[in-house]
Amino acid sequence: MQATVEQLQKISILSGLDCQQLAQLQPHAAVKSYTREEIILHEGDPLPAQLFAVLSGRIAVKKTASTGKETILRTLPAGELFAAPALFGSSIAPATVVAGQECQILTIKRTILLEMIQKTPELALQIIAVLNERLQHLHQVVHGLASERAIVRLAQSIQAAAIAEGTSETAQGLLLRSPMPYTQIAGSIGITYEECARLFKQIQGIVQYSRGGKILVLDWAKLGAIAEGNWDN
Repeated sequence: MQATVEQLQKISILSGLDCQQLAQLQPHAAVKSYTREEIILHEGDPLPAQLFAVLSGRIAVKKTASTGKETILRTLPAGELFAAPALFGSSIAPATVVAGQECQILTIKRTILLEMIQKTPELALQIIAVLNERLQHLHQVVHGLASERAIVRLAQSIQAAAIAEGTSETAQGLLLRSPMPYTQIAGSIGITYEECARLFKQIQGIVQYSRGGKILVLDWAKLGAIAEGNWDN
């Protein structure tokens, strides 16, 4: 199945291209659908030389340690790139990519992108910016896992999700628009499911968790204080 020009416009690094340029890419833009929890890429698998992007839905990027412990490095919404090393060819998947919900994945062959970059050099700069942002995020994840307390990492994770996905204002507080189940949070901040549940009980006057991963922030200022390491409970 091919992507439409309108769908291509939703991909972050392609949004700066005009309609004529997108129309040139459109015949080469393939779309594949995945069901929730379906594996899109296995860590260690050879990567075809192409761009991967989330067209709709959400994905989780996971890394498994030699001990078997799994950490969610990142969750990505529609419009975002993943498996960026594939753009350089002769690469392997650095992590496992799983569909967090029903989603569509867009791929465009590297050779086609190179032709477009020759015509639009700004596209290369946008790709470099994405790679740089990914490296900075990975550094923050590794640093946080090594140095920050679990309660701090939890607060930072909730903050990041609220900013990235948005919130809805209610009479009680701010409701995160995207659910975050215990399993997802625990994997992303390097703790167990049980410890995640225990931490939420500690901050239940600041953040409320309800079935299905619904998170309601009752006190945004106090959540921010925890994220900055100011938590003495």
